[in-house]
Amino acid sequence: MNAIEINNLCKSYPLFSMDNLSVNFKKGYITGLIGPNGVGKSTLIKMILGMITPDAGTIRILGNSMPEQEVDIKQRISIVSDDCFFYEHLTIKETGKMIAPFYSHWNDQKFKSFLEQFQLSPSKRVQDLSKGMKIKLALAIALSHEAELLIMDEPTSGLDPVFRREMLDLLADMMQNDNHSILFSTHITTDLDRIADYTAFIHNGRLIFNEAKDEVLERYAIVKGEMQLLDTDIRKEFVGLRETSVGFEGMVDNRSRAQELFGSHALLEQPTLEDIMYYTAKGVSVHA
Repeated sequence: MNAIEINNLCKSYPLFSMDNLSVNFKKGYITGLIGPNGVGKSTLIKMILGMITPDAGTIRILGNSMPEQEVDIKQRISIVSDDCFFYEHLTIKETGKMIAPFYSHWNDQKFKSFLEQFQLSPSKRVQDLSKGMKIKLALAIALSHEAELLIMDEPTSGLDPVFRREMLDLLADMMQNDNHSILFSTHITTDLDRIADYTAFIHNGRLIFNEAKDEVLERYAIVKGEMQLLDTDIRKEFVGLRETSVGFEGMVDNRSRAQELFGSHALLEQPTLEDIMYYTAKGVSVHA
């Protein structure tokens, strides 16, 4: 079963468009949504949440249609975003009390436990919180009403390394319960190296892939070699390519094909998710 099903989603802006995007995010797993800033990740999440109306296409969340069953859906999901919208004049305790009635499964004891774990004083006002502390508050709220699906939009921006690791460990612990699913949108791909099961890559409003993370990393390869190995046909094999006066470095999306082409004449390395994103966005050759 899928946590989220998206079919033929379209949205057009003057400088950006998403055309017939179809992608499913599996239930019971952490899926990392990656891509450079401004390529459609946040637009997609806002359409999933009903904050933006698509021009065409359908969205189903936990088996229910969005926006037709939006109220029921939002009882079962949580959102943690880089943009934290809370009433600045309220204390953390008052914020929790204000939000609790909206959720039928709100667990106040769990909320207090997360505040203690995240070292958030209930008497502190939102306006006095740092950006990282606001993310911690958003996460405490998100995890306190038994949500089946957690949607995270750039949640680690502004967090110190210690809490980033703590948060990732917490999310990994959550996934011991098969009823939970997480969609984790970020451009900090090292976070996903630690916890993601699947990776979906969006670029310029288009889905590049949506696969098990380990399979993606095994399929792509970084190729390094001398310039004489390149010709017009060989260049077409690369997703992205950087040429210099002493050699080249590029990425292919078919490791087996690259091994056939280059044999022992070039060095093949396993890329990171950041490498894949970088070379796909860079695309054309650059001489340096």
